[in-house]
Amino acid sequence: MAWSEILTFSFVAALLVMSPGPNSVLIAKTVPTSGRAAGFANVTGFVAAFYLHGAMSVLGISIILTQSALAFSIVKYLGAAYLCWIGIKALLAAYRGATPVADTAPARRRRTLAKAFTEGFLTNALNPKVSMFYLAAFPQFIALGETTAAASFLLVFIHSMINALWFGAMVLLLDRLRHAAQNTHFQRWLKGVTGVVFLGFGAKLATMRVT
Repeated sequence: MAWSEILTFSFVAALLVMSPGPNSVLIAKTVPTSGRAAGFANVTGFVAAFYLHGAMSVLGISIILTQSALAFSIVKYLGAAYLCWIGIKALLAAYRGATPVADTAPARRRRTLAKAFTEGFLTNALNPKVSMFYLAAFPQFIALGETTAAASFLLVFIHSMINALWFGAMVLLLDRLRHAAQNTHFQRWLKGVTGVVFLGFGAKLATMRVT
């Protein structure tokens, strides 16, 4: 695989990672309320899901999702339901209000690292758009019968590292602003916006069709 192909893929992957989506919304919700460690657990979940989608694409399983209307619909609606569930939870939390937070320790107990990892993983694993990115990008950079599995997973590694660097930087930035973000009114506003955005992503995913 030529360096020019790797650089081109990296550019396309970076555009995808930096475009607004559920990942950035989840990070923006997690860090102010649960701290930096939980934010990095979200990012670890993102990366794990990338490798899942990458393995499915390399092994050809993702093609089944695009060829089978039933299989694609199941994955699509599961993902939409999960995003909407997060959105409803955030809206309910915003409606109920929040008590003033002196530090991040109580929030960390409410959202464990395992829970934060699971949230990050499911946000990506149940999103067919990530799999469809691999279906759209991989054929342009992999020659059937010529590109090895190791070379294919190199692209997955590059994509996951771009994701980790971008959202890792976002976690650090939000962590520096955490004390200002712990204001009760700000937290209610953030949860309300998070709920609306996730419901929007869920509705958009539910109406998405394979082209």
